[in-house]
Amino acid sequence: MPFNSSEFLVFYLMVFAAGWLVVGFPRLRIWLMLLASYYFYASNNGWIIGLLLISTQIDYMAGLGIEGSSDPKVRRRYLALSLVTNLGLLGFFKYANFFAGSVYDAAAAFGVPVTWETLDIVLPVGISFYTFQSMSYTIDVYNGRMKAERSWYRFAFYVAYFPQLVAGPIVRARHFMHQIYEPPRLTPQALEGGLQLIFKGLVKKLVLADTLAVYVDHAFGNAGTIGGIEAWIGLYAFAFQIYYDFSGYSDVAIGCARLMGFRLPPNFRRPYAALSITEFWRRWHLSLSYWLRDYVYKPLGGSRMASKLGVYRNLLVTMLLGGLWHGAAWTFILWGALHGGLLVLERALGWGKLVRDYRERTWARIWRAFFMFNVLAFTWLPFRADGWDNMVEFAGALGRNSSAQALTGGLALSAAIIAGGWIYMMAADLIPMRRLALKLPVPVNAAIYALGALAMVVFTSRGTTTFIYFAF
Repeated sequence: MPFNSSEFLVFYLMVFAAGWLVVGFPRLRIWLMLLASYYFYASNNGWIIGLLLISTQIDYMAGLGIEGSSDPKVRRRYLALSLVTNLGLLGFFKYANFFAGSVYDAAAAFGVPVTWETLDIVLPVGISFYTFQSMSYTIDVYNGRMKAERSWYRFAFYVAYFPQLVAGPIVRARHFMHQIYEPPRLTPQALEGGLQLIFKGLVKKLVLADTLAVYVDHAFGNAGTIGGIEAWIGLYAFAFQIYYDFSGYSDVAIGCARLMGFRLPPNFRRPYAALSITEFWRRWHLSLSYWLRDYVYKPLGGSRMASKLGVYRNLLVTMLLGGLWHGAAWTFILWGALHGGLLVLERALGWGKLVRDYRERTWARIWRAFFMFNVLAFTWLPFRADGWDNMVEFAGALGRNSSAQALTGGLALSAAIIAGGWIYMMAADLIPMRRLALKLPVPVNAAIYALGALAMVVFTSRGTTTFIYFAF
């Protein structure tokens, strides 16, 4: 039941209305939204609700067990139960065929006969997201960052809350659980802010991301024949397609939650205005970035290592795991390795001070951000490519000759969206755009929303695509 469907609109309006009708009955309200969340998740594929319930039950018991014991060994056993269960389910359903296939390919390369068939495993939507979310709870209880939740249905609601269940943001229990106990309020500011986020998210997805998707698919599907101009526009287009697609989902999720009285964390902060890879990860997929920082990078030793090599190792391991989290393919691992290598390079060369100097000069900052956008666009190549062969073929297309006549029709539209998107992102980073929007006359703001609504109607008439991160 994707956000960009009429089924979700009907579902959400029913849950929204019912939730506020019973607002005076807190227990009933949470139960109602919990059952609605289970229905939302099961509507995709009924059996996967069982996996969600297993993770919920194990982590609920593990949290109570950790808090209820002063014996370090017992506490570690409960933590291990949570980690092994969650990572075991994630590993089997997401990575079993990948690792089996890798072993098969390695054996074949050395002439070792291996005869097995891959399993017919369906990847449960959202498992990467709710697994990390649920695990963070038991880790936080173990480390004393929060108390264990004693109410099963409240904890289950935290894990399964439908706006962020299948594609984030990844929410920390210590930032969300207290909201369940607080009386919800729908202030005029929350109503306006929630509706604006939903509208903005749908425009990003239906108008911008889906438009770019057509030309991205064309470019990568015809990597052997397209010219250099088409290839570069296709690469830039994917950089913005995935941003508009994923940030659009996050905007809708955060907006839907806000209208129901809950606050979810922001997930994006104008990532292509970043001046370095380090800064990019402080702007892109923030909930995952902070999760990897707090639950992988810092436990490995973070930046506190005695040697620089230890810090570099921690950066590489963290980003390799981040790449693997995104997908069960070597191309995703390569994507993580590229980002890890660039983070190490920045740290080794001391580029942080250089970036601070750029920030003081507007034009230098713009040129630096443009350079970094080109670097980031190139790192998206293995992420989007359909395997090694497609990646190599597309990389070769980037250097091909092509005529200016190639820039016609759809490619010209894609180029305009890319240029407009980057210019707007830089302007929003340099100028307080929200205050500017508030100063616009009401008729101008109304016209902007009307044009956005009209664009959604026009562009969705040709059909729409699923959100990219549903595959992760």
